[in-house]
Amino acid sequence: MGLICWASRDLRLSELVWLIGFTTKLAESIWRNVSSDSESKGNPDSSRGASTSELTAILSKVPKSLRIKKAKTFSRYYDFAKEVIEADKSLKKLPPESCLREGSRQENKLRNILVLRDLGVPQKLLFSLLVSNFQTATGKERFEETFKKVLEMGFDPTTSKFVQALNAVYQLSDKTTQEKVDVFCTRLGFSAEHVWEVFKKCPNLLMVSENKILNFIETFLGLGFTRDEVMVTVKCFPRCITHSTMVVKEKVEFVVKQMNWPVKVVSLFPRVIAYSMDKRILPRCNVIKALMSKGLLGTGELPPPMGCVFVSSDEVFLKRLFFLAWLLRLTF
Repeated sequence: MGLICWASRDLRLSELVWLIGFTTKLAESIWRNVSSDSESKGNPDSSRGASTSELTAILSKVPKSLRIKKAKTFSRYYDFAKEVIEADKSLKKLPPESCLREGSRQENKLRNILVLRDLGVPQKLLFSLLVSNFQTATGKERFEETFKKVLEMGFDPTTSKFVQALNAVYQLSDKTTQEKVDVFCTRLGFSAEHVWEVFKKCPNLLMVSENKILNFIETFLGLGFTRDEVMVTVKCFPRCITHSTMVVKEKVEFVVKQMNWPVKVVSLFPRVIAYSMDKRILPRCNVIKALMSKGLLGTGELPPPMGCVFVSSDEVFLKRLFFLAWLLRLTF
């Protein structure tokens, strides 16, 4: 009997390792957490009532639950996730009372997540709130006030931006939020309406400190951007403010000084800031410079449009180069 139990255990561990990609050590930790109750009763195959496929399915959807050290909390979240998954399969509505047995912040979290589920928030996003370090879902009146605000702002509950906005608005007071809006209005000439349009594109921008926003603006002005060009940059790609100003400065200086793209071009294609310097910007620019030095991209000093150089995948970029080489062979 012991051999059968260990064989079953090894089979499940191998599923966690090969099907989900966990390390052997992590898989063994999962097994101890999930099956500890049933093993104490001499039945290691029951695994809290979950089959092997159910176990791997639930844990793959909520992998961060494995970081929870308290066995009781882990057990409760596991059961809750399992119930939500089963209910979603049958389009069943879960009443807030289900899974809730005692009054606590944990109870608030589970009840609030069920409220969000009824709004249409996807399973993946619900489970991210379940195990998040943010306290967004643990409140009661504050949570209700926050999610109503976020809905009034026009965020779609089926998107990740809804959850990002929920986390941001929950943590900031109205006064702090207004101070950040004022920074954009006074330093860049945004209207309050335009600021909220930017925040809707990138809700995490609300979490950025005033100092970081001011440093970003000063960095771009120091690189030769006009205030209008900084405004266009932020409108086109709000997430650029969340990047390190030192890294941003390195990338902008390279494409402007080494590649001769005008600052205005960068403001219209600020996504270049998000690309890896080593994996995309340098390799592709080296190819473009080599082609330009041989006169294969025309006689002008300006490189091709920035979007043509960076947007495509590596595969498409290489295909274009091969096509260009083929055309040149036909020409010469």
